[in-house]
Amino acid sequence: MALTTPQGGVISPLLANLFLHYTQDKWLEKHYPNNSWERYADDSIIHCRSRREAGLLLSQLRERMKACGLELHPEKTRIVNCHPLTRRKNDGHYSFDFLGFTFRRRAARKIAGGLFTGFLPAISNKAQKAIVRTFRAWNIQRLTSLSAEEIAGRINPQLRGWINYYGKFYPSEMNRLWRILDWRLVKWVRCRYKQYRWHQSRASEVLERIRQRNKSLFAHWKFMIR
Repeated sequence: MALTTPQGGVISPLLANLFLHYTQDKWLEKHYPNNSWERYADDSIIHCRSRREAGLLLSQLRERMKACGLELHPEKTRIVNCHPLTRRKNDGHYSFDFLGFTFRRRAARKIAGGLFTGFLPAISNKAQKAIVRTFRAWNIQRLTSLSAEEIAGRINPQLRGWINYYGKFYPSEMNRLWRILDWRLVKWVRCRYKQYRWHQSRASEVLERIRQRNKSLFAHWKFMIR
């Protein structure tokens, strides 16, 4: 007898986690005790010391999943070279997305000074596009009956949530988002004050004066790297 649950159902993630706990997690602990790994729902990362080891593990994991009635995603499942100094080849993979972050080679600053190249996370393009869609859904330019303080009170909780999550690593990657949000706030100034409707540069100056009066009014202003 097969037990099926609807996709998106409340119980589905719980049952999937229980099944993968025994299908994958326990299997890895038994057969690959020296390989660290992470899993969130059905997304997994398994760390290997060489491409040969990764290929062998992947082959055996495919067989394990097949024996349990599952299949690894043919496009998302791949071996990624995470060494920051490896010479790249056209047929290789050198980045991956996990939990809204893109992990890839990036330059970073040492605590003691100077730069180094590491394999580091930053907000992914997919996550950025989802946030921009939320900006669009807010329709800030149409909130002409609200003051800047009222708009800030409405959107700051969500801004802080994004900042607290995505801003932990490489916060400068979020600057593009903050520029887009400020551009929408400029549109709000143009719609709220008729004298600025056809003057974007003057509307930008008005928004800058608002920022100078209270640099923490909108959560992203305090966080934005200028």
